[in-house]
Amino acid sequence: MSQYVPDQFAPVPVERAEDLTYYFESACKPPENWRLGTELEKPVVVRDDGRAAPFSGPNGIERLLRELADRFGWEPLDEEGRVIALRRGGGSITLEPGGQLELSGDAFRTVHETAAELRQHVTEILAVGDDLGLAYLALGMQPFSRLDDIEWVPKKRYRIMAPYMTKVGTLGHRMMKQTCTVQVNLDYASEADAMLKMRVGMGTAPLLLAMFANSPLCDGGLNGFASYRGHVWSDTDNDRSGLLPFVFEPTAGFESYVEYALDVPMYLIIRDGWIDMTAYTFRRFLAEGFRGERATLSDWQMHLTTLFPEVRLKGYIELRSADSQGPELALALPAIAKGVYYDDSALAAAWDLVKGWSWETRLELQRDVPRQGLQARVGRHRLADFARELLEIAEYGLRRARDLDAGGQDETVYLERLVDEVRHGRCPADRVREKWLGEWNQQPRALVEGTMYGQP
Repeated sequence: MSQYVPDQFAPVPVERAEDLTYYFESACKPPENWRLGTELEKPVVVRDDGRAAPFSGPNGIERLLRELADRFGWEPLDEEGRVIALRRGGGSITLEPGGQLELSGDAFRTVHETAAELRQHVTEILAVGDDLGLAYLALGMQPFSRLDDIEWVPKKRYRIMAPYMTKVGTLGHRMMKQTCTVQVNLDYASEADAMLKMRVGMGTAPLLLAMFANSPLCDGGLNGFASYRGHVWSDTDNDRSGLLPFVFEPTAGFESYVEYALDVPMYLIIRDGWIDMTAYTFRRFLAEGFRGERATLSDWQMHLTTLFPEVRLKGYIELRSADSQGPELALALPAIAKGVYYDDSALAAAWDLVKGWSWETRLELQRDVPRQGLQARVGRHRLADFARELLEIAEYGLRRARDLDAGGQDETVYLERLVDEVRHGRCPADRVREKWLGEWNQQPRALVEGTMYGQP
């Protein structure tokens, strides 16, 4: 959930809906300038009992941020005197509403560089977390603390979002306070390239959800899902989430996404303060203004960060379907993204894999995959079969790229563990469920010890 929005367009007023396509057009880049950006959220818990770490207090999330700033040169960012984010170079550490810690990484050409950044991040947060009695879990959801027991992070944005969520769905607060994801951001060369990548992203979203399903526990026990995080989106806010049908139309373009985004209710605009705009769509704001304020491209940029479809278009394309993972498996997502989306032949092959599915099939998978993971079916075939093919396509693209690390390994090394799991038809949730009922004996401390981040 992006928090900081650059003001590169702040002075630019928007006069017509047609002007909004400029935001997407201006972001086109030639392939030699393409980069990958990875965002990794993780639950932060009290190590002794697995409770969600509070934001406040001597051993809370705010103290964690202050210590990271003091020890490792991060710049603290605050709201109303409370530290709620950090920035260093091209990366940032931000917080989701329930204190989930997110590394929004810099944009890199190779997954090797992303891996190095992640190793440094893990080393730093472990050093501080160990001193504070905190742990970071390789799970897609807070496993034990219930909603009322999780402290809200004091961001102004969340004060507007939280009451609105209760009006548009029943699971919005779970999304905000309990769930965690890993996402990857991709560049595009042109409108046609962006739309093809959006189409492939939406088409393969159920495969990513199934391969990375990792939230089988919440509120202290098994919830009956492989990805409860995926299920949560089914009743969070259907105006701004899920699959977008127009993406699958061959005539889809930037204007199509603009038309969609114009009719989604807004959250806010920033002027001297934060202004609640939930009664307005962007189309209405554009036509009428609000209390003398007119729409700007900065407002549009902010609005785009409040849309949550499975694949999101901003100044880049964001793949959003995967549950959070530990560092090793998390790197499989940017590896898939680079192998598939940055090789023309691989991108075409990925579309061939899923283009024959009907809209009804896509909706059924969005419903079935959160419960069934890789065992969900398309006709006679398990989703695991399609996932294996997608990973083969990604490996093909990465081998053609031939980006090697210092040891001479290409980027397929980041897929090895996932390939092995998918070959056996298993997702991370399967292992967590088995251990929870088996060797962990349903004990919170055992789950924490079994899923927490360790030294890279």
